[in-house]
Amino acid sequence: MAAMTHSCAPAPKDERVSVVVLTFNRPTELRHTLGQLSALPERPPIVVVDNGSQGPGTNGVLKDFPDVQAVRCHANLGAAGRNAGVAQVRTPYVAFCDDDTWWSPGALKHAADVLDSHPQLGALSARVLVGPQNRDDPTCERMARSPLAAHGLPGPALIAFMAGAVVMRAESFRAAGGYEPRLFLGAEEALLALDMAARGWRMAYVPTVTTHHHPSPARNNARRLVATSRNRIWIAWMRLPWSEAWLATFHHLREARRQALLGPVLAATAVGLPWALRHRQVLPPDVLAMHKTVFGSQPPRQP
Repeated sequence: MAAMTHSCAPAPKDERVSVVVLTFNRPTELRHTLGQLSALPERPPIVVVDNGSQGPGTNGVLKDFPDVQAVRCHANLGAAGRNAGVAQVRTPYVAFCDDDTWWSPGALKHAADVLDSHPQLGALSARVLVGPQNRDDPTCERMARSPLAAHGLPGPALIAFMAGAVVMRAESFRAAGGYEPRLFLGAEEALLALDMAARGWRMAYVPTVTTHHHPSPARNNARRLVATSRNRIWIAWMRLPWSEAWLATFHHLREARRQALLGPVLAATAVGLPWALRHRQVLPPDVLAMHKTVFGSQPPRQP
């Protein structure tokens, strides 16, 4: 009887999904993330967008990963750096992560399978496991409780997603215009999600697709809070009816005051408000109804 043999050949490469990684001045985190991504069984094409990092650190990391395609921006473009990454993507699907985030083995194949079987799905937001303890990100808990009708979707329906933990159709990303450079960072995905929904794409939370996030300590939380509040107010004036835009503005200003950031938020918002109004294009009624269902049903935050 012939002895049984076991093949050690690697799993076939999945040609459906690429990974776009956004990085800025965090070479240690980038090295770890690229190590994780390079070991994935799907062997996805990886595009690293260097958002104008200073010093030799990032270049040194990229030299150690010769199979990774590098895109170097002339300056820090914030979230809009991802647009340059997607411009290099040739697969139908694109997964996003930051330099402190990486996809679980098998997650990208599973995401591509889900997108293959749900042609109306423009983006799926993954379950995010935070830190060495693999704690669920609180945002995932809120997505799991989405009040939107999810008929025909592989999970709870969404009208937003997490920018660093989403797999999209490259087609839907490009059709919606990608990330708006003026928003830089902070709720930047909200505008893209609304514009995708306005074009008929659906979004869902698919917790069986997982990614890992080990937050970098190199963060300026106060600056991010100001930018997030500013962007949410701008987006309200860009896409919501007048009455709802006023309500959203008052809500975010109250939150800013609660966080002792009212002055910086007012100043940052005022500078770009004329620009936001020039780009005003109110959402279709069905998308406005979804937006109101989600954000109108949330209880006020406790002080």
